[in-house]
Amino acid sequence: MHLANATGMDATGIDAALLVQRCMNGDASAWAEMVRTHHRRVYALCYRFTGNAADAEDLTQDVFLKIYSNLASFDGARGSLPVWITTMTRNLLVDNFRRTRNQRATGSLDEGWDGTDELKPLDRLMAGGPSPHDAALRRELEAMVQKALAQVSPELREAVILRDLQDLDYKEIAQVLDIPEGTVKSRISRGRAELARLLERTKREVM
Repeated sequence: MHLANATGMDATGIDAALLVQRCMNGDASAWAEMVRTHHRRVYALCYRFTGNAADAEDLTQDVFLKIYSNLASFDGARGSLPVWITTMTRNLLVDNFRRTRNQRATGSLDEGWDGTDELKPLDRLMAGGPSPHDAALRRELEAMVQKALAQVSPELREAVILRDLQDLDYKEIAQVLDIPEGTVKSRISRGRAELARLLERTKREVM
């Protein structure tokens, strides 16, 4: 295992190299810390991609089994532990999607969208509306976003989720998806545009 340049703290405040090594040495408390620290991120990504709580929980368990089985492949010199875990999660979600693609619908998307300064779809929907502190409204809007996300094509959906809901930067997303940063920006812009279109349509339907 190569852990060069990985002896410092990662974004979670944890010494990633030491934590991984402890897990590989069979330290149960280290593994519990790993799961506790990263469970929320992994589950959120699974839920946002599938839109189903039960499926997300099952996939989250699968992700951590995969992480445990692949601890030796973590290379801190190539990226942080959170980004490595996100990459593992994304790869498992892609595999799961491929297995169930016949049960999933993918919408057609207009090509050539190159806007870069659009509001996040949820923020756009909130603009001019009631206070965002209204918890009930917020929950309703989040449900609308989740429903709309399920209709966005997978490659655009994952880019939007990683940027707007997981708060990864462009470089990290490019690493997770193994694509150029320019492609990342294009997918995010197109995904936001498609998501916003779907949300506006839903908003008109409920008004």
